[in-house]
Amino acid sequence: MKVLLFCFVLSAVVVRAQDPYEGLWQGYDGEWGHVSRQVVALAEAIPAEKYSWRPGEGVRSVSEVIMHIALANYWLLSGTGTKLPADIKAENMESAVTAKPEVINWLKRSLEAVRVAHLAVKPADLQRKVEVNGRDATVDGMYLRIIVHANEHMGQLVAYARMNGIVPPWSK
Repeated sequence: MKVLLFCFVLSAVVVRAQDPYEGLWQGYDGEWGHVSRQVVALAEAIPAEKYSWRPGEGVRSVSEVIMHIALANYWLLSGTGTKLPADIKAENMESAVTAKPEVINWLKRSLEAVRVAHLAVKPADLQRKVEVNGRDATVDGMYLRIIVHANEHMGQLVAYARMNGIVPPWSK
């Protein structure tokens, strides 16, 4: 009986660990974890030779979309008072960083930076006023913008992937 109970508990843990929708409807941190896992899984599923692919002239390539997400995470996070990493040096990093391992590294670092910063923010600080591009906002509004922006461009990457015959890992 103990063995059967142990197997049941273990199988529940395994099923939970494999749930592609983990985090949904669990507030900001749950949603951030969900979009972070999905965008990384998709970035990893797209072959390196497709990182230069773009749907048309003047439109971001796969690597540029991923770098755009990463750099925007840092830039939007800086609106909350978090300092930009010292290694963000060039204005053209979105188009200059193209190698899949480097792009994924930037993406993962930026997602983790947002996660850590949001966990550290005090509830009272969320209503603190900030100015972004000459407009009034709040720290809470900046975090909302970060998550909306990541989801927007993940949708773009899903379209790119499907146009190249790549099925998003969570859709299989």
